[in-house]
This record gives sequence, structure tokens and C-alpha cells, in this order.
Amino acid sequence: MPKSNNKSNNTISEPEIISPAAQMRLDALDEKHEREAAQLAHLESLAKLMDAQFNIPFLPIPIGLDTLVGLIPGIGDTISLGVAGYIVAGAHKIEMPKRHLTQMGGNILIDWIIGLVPVIGDLFDVGWRGNLRNVKIAREHLEERWAQERRAALDL
Repeated sequence: MPKSNNKSNNTISEPEIISPAAQMRLDALDEKHEREAAQLAHLESLAKLMDAQFNIPFLPIPIGLDTLVGLIPGIGDTISLGVAGYIVAGAHKIEMPKRHLTQMGGNILIDWIIGLVPVIGDLFDVGWRGNLRNVKIAREHLEERWAQERRAALDL
């Protein structure tokens, strides 16, 4: 059946033909992106564990280990600070820009300082979810960067 030039026909477009060099660049990018996606998935699962893993009856939102460990006076929030730092260090490994790492550090600082205040800090931990905020920053940045890198690999 011949294709019509009428674009409203919903015809299937021809696959784009790319050069062997562009295909090699895309293959290398795919490998890099798969490694970064695996690192991001690890950080996201850790963030969920810390901020939203457990559903408790009569609580409207899930809580994580950060909230539970934060109940230990004096050291609970400092322990959670170490895990939050690990998440930011993991984001650094996948080449997050300094502005995002700084924003992530600010989220950790807010979580830690307010978390030190008895009772108020524990309630704050339930709603703030700094680790989930940080992996969201990482995911948004990576998805944007991945798209830019793919476009650049095809444009060369």
C-alpha cells in the first residue's frame, strides 16, 4: 500500500537511519546510562527505606527508618545523617552538578538540625523526607542529561 503525503493518515514513519559512528556513540551512552540508572535505583531504594518504607496503622503516610531511628535521643539523627550523606556521595558518583549537590546538602542540613529537636524533629522527619527529595533531584537531572547526551550523540 503506497504511503500518502497526508500527515493526518497516522502512517508509520520510516526508521531513522544513523551512521555507524553515531550508533557506536549511542551504544557507549546506553552502557553509561545503564550504570547510572542502576546507581540511581540503589539510591532510590535506600531513600525509600529511610523515608517511606513502612505503613503504620492510623498514620496517613508511610514512615521510614529515619523517623524511627530519630526517636533515639542524641544519636538517632546523626546516624540518619550518615545514610543521607551516603546518598549524596552516590549522586556525586553519577556526576551531579555542584548546584544540585549543594541543594541536596541543604536538604540534609535542614533534616538534621530540625531533627535534633525532641518531638518536633520527629514529626518534621515524617513530612520532610529529605532523602526522597534528594533522589528526586538526582532523577530529574539525570533524565534531562540523558536526553541531551542522546541528542548530542546523534547530532555529531
